[in-house]
Amino acid sequence: MRKPLTIAVIGGGLGGTSAALSLLRAGFAVELFEQAPALAEIGAGIQISPNVSRILLRLVPEEVLSARAVRPLAVHQRRWDDGRTLQRAVMGDAMAAAFGAPYYHFHRADLLTALAGTLPPQHVHLGHGLVDLEERSGRVLLRFANGEEFAADLAIGADGIRSVVRERLFGPDAPRFTGCIAYRALVPRERVEHLGIEVIAGNWMGPGRHLVHYFVGGGRFLNMVGAIERDAWTKESWTEPGRVGDFLAAYEGWHPQVRGMIAAAEQTFVWGLFDRPPLPRWSKGRVTLLGDACHPMVPYMAQGAAMAMEDAVVLARCLDGCDRDGVQEAFTRYESVRKERTSRVQLTSHLNQWMGGNTNADWVYGYDAWTVPLEPQLAGMPAT
Repeated sequence: MRKPLTIAVIGGGLGGTSAALSLLRAGFAVELFEQAPALAEIGAGIQISPNVSRILLRLVPEEVLSARAVRPLAVHQRRWDDGRTLQRAVMGDAMAAAFGAPYYHFHRADLLTALAGTLPPQHVHLGHGLVDLEERSGRVLLRFANGEEFAADLAIGADGIRSVVRERLFGPDAPRFTGCIAYRALVPRERVEHLGIEVIAGNWMGPGRHLVHYFVGGGRFLNMVGAIERDAWTKESWTEPGRVGDFLAAYEGWHPQVRGMIAAAEQTFVWGLFDRPPLPRWSKGRVTLLGDACHPMVPYMAQGAAMAMEDAVVLARCLDGCDRDGVQEAFTRYESVRKERTSRVQLTSHLNQWMGGNTNADWVYGYDAWTVPLEPQLAGMPAT
């Protein structure tokens, strides 16, 4: 019996964990390496649209997801000052019926916990920060900051926007500031109960800024993200402390519900929104990239993690059944199938076209990573 390929996945976020699970289920020998001491997500809320939930529902039991998720009843865009409705669309059961999978809101840590809970712990190596890699005798040798080494038949860089794997493959580069910063806050539900906030994906639109809110943690917390135009920013951290007073001042004159939500926060974080232009290629030799490591994007479509998880499933399908001699061909197929879609989402997000109303979501939400053709000429997307 042929020995399965040994695959190293670098990065234990949503994309890397999804890749490890998908590859294990395809019969590969997979080891996941994460630099942190635990598999834990930073940030707060995450929107999981049907193109991602149909991935999750094949990796995680539905009851596990439902216990942690919120299913919004609608998406509601409102005017910043008077609260007038700009656009409202039903979600909930109607969304699930239209696309064959639900729309969820999660706390990011809850979602990663659900995914990681299905990953056999013996395949997870924590405290392994990658410092270097090289190909040697047809294998990939990985070196970690703790002094350990590991040799694999191929490696996958799922290590985010500051990817060490990408830098080792293609050299250093600098992310570009998009002209926006974002405040985020997580507020216990009881602190905003008096505001009468619906269980929706709420989006308040105003001059030079907007604010998104939705419930997470099974409904126990309200997640808020306020994006504000700004000329310059130097830090990329998601965990830079901010001041609630500054967050509130940035929304001076906005509707009382908006200001009430912000005022209820006890803590806020602020970060600059950065991305990178699409890479001309994602793979080199026996190493490839997925997610933010090769196509980071701003959050205006709520599709950053979605693209990483789609990448993970398609990559596992492209590798399925291949031997050591077929790795590079599988990588070529993976890039060919995925690059058109991720580039389109990346560009649409960067241009902030998603929130302008009258948007055809079918090309985003209708995508099925489990069944999309692996022949590039057949894997294109329908026009909007």
